[in-house]
Amino acid sequence: MSSPPAFPLRTVVIVALAVFMTALDNLVVGVALPSIQRDLGGSLESLEWTVNAYTLAFAVFLLTGAALGDRFGRRRMFLLGLGVFTGASAVAALAPSIELLVTARAVQGIGAAIVTPLTLTILADAVPAQRRGLAIGLWGGIGGLGVAVGPAVGGAVVEGLHWSWIFWLNVPIGLALLPIARRELRESFGPGGASTPLDRPGLLLVTGGLFGLTFGVIRSQVDSPRDSESERT
Repeated sequence: MSSPPAFPLRTVVIVALAVFMTALDNLVVGVALPSIQRDLGGSLESLEWTVNAYTLAFAVFLLTGAALGDRFGRRRMFLLGLGVFTGASAVAALAPSIELLVTARAVQGIGAAIVTPLTLTILADAVPAQRRGLAIGLWGGIGGLGVAVGPAVGGAVVEGLHWSWIFWLNVPIGLALLPIARRELRESFGPGGASTPLDRPGLLLVTGGLFGLTFGVIRSQVDSPRDSESERT
């Protein structure tokens, strides 16, 4: 009787740490906005875009990141996305102006949009079917932990250090993960393999639609009419 396939723990740890980092960064910045404003200035709307730029870029390019991984290789695009996210984190930490910070946050969101869906497809390819539930449970739990502790981590960093350390924390983790992921993860492609052409019109339509939907939700918080009681006040 053959023994069950080995559980690829290293792969699970790599993709779980990556999704934890991207999930954490989605929420950690909000508590640092007062400190950022004291250092960089900027209007309330520009400060909001330090959060919204990440959210918008992440939502818009999420499906594109998955499609690029299926076509050009999931490990290759995962490494690219992780490198983009790590580099943008360093730029955000060094940003001398609110405009550069917002730009770096948007680039972070693009990197996270490439990394996040590929963590799941890499996991599904590497883990045997009979153990996939456990692996996805660990993946989801660690990603959810990033969402849960984001505000607490942001508050602790701002209270004890400088707000830029919110972004600096990503840099050593990302730099450590890059060579490990390159060595440990195996390459895989989508169902059609590397020869499958990209559906460029479809990607453009999906990207444009997601941009309109997400941008509308973000702007609705600013442009929505006040209630009648507020107007009377």
